Amino acid sequence: MVTQKILAGAIAEKLVLEKLPLAIYREVAAHLRQVSGVMVELETQRSQEFDYFQSQIGAMIIHYPEDLSDENRKKITAILDFYGDRYGQWQRDALK
Repeated sequence: MVTQKILAGAIAEKLVLEKLPLAIYREVAAHLRQVSGVMVELETQRSQEFDYFQSQIGAMIIHYPEDLSDENRKKITAILDFYGDRYGQWQRDALK
């Protein structure tokens, strides 16, 4: 869990790509964590019904500083675009 101290002054986004397998969410998270200043959390699925075709992950939360460099923002976009092109468009929502 990301601490409140780290979250202060950071941007947080919730990303969802329905039916994306757990392994791919983990792979995306691993790539994003390689970008300096980016932290990633994976939230488990909260559905009450089991479905083999539903992802085990409900959302991926990314945190990064407001002053993250343009270069690193472009890296985030490139990573998300790479997986989005293969698995479908990400639903991205800013968290407050």
